[in-house]
Amino acid sequence: MGDALVTSQRLDDGTAIIDVRGELDVTTVNGFRALLIDTITRQQPARVVVDMGRVTFMDSTGIGALVVGYNTARDIGAEFVVRNPSPFVLRQLHITGLSDVFGLPVPANGVGGQLTAPTGRPSTSPAGNPRAAG
Repeated sequence: MGDALVTSQRLDDGTAIIDVRGELDVTTVNGFRALLIDTITRQQPARVVVDMGRVTFMDSTGIGALVVGYNTARDIGAEFVVRNPSPFVLRQLHITGLSDVFGLPVPANGVGGQLTAPTGRPSTSPAGNPRAAG
């Protein structure tokens, strides 16, 4: 099993940024989930951005933690955004049908290759959606 490093910061505009690096799996997800929930409930940010550009692996427990974070943010009226998903994370979220929930581009062919933004237009970057760009 892997290692994960999760850090958080608050921007001047009140946005909470959660930066995740490494592997999110059954051995590492508890710390990520706890930091995510704690950040949302204590800071009450208007926007939560989870940067997943350096996540090398994520299993169903990592996906579950993202859903918990999304629901916790929604409960307080905050926007929840996944930003810069690694290709592995993007594929996992697409397969589970969650890429649209998090405002992420989906692979044009459904598996990989060129990314298409939720509007159906080709994306100019892996982040794809200007709203998700941070």
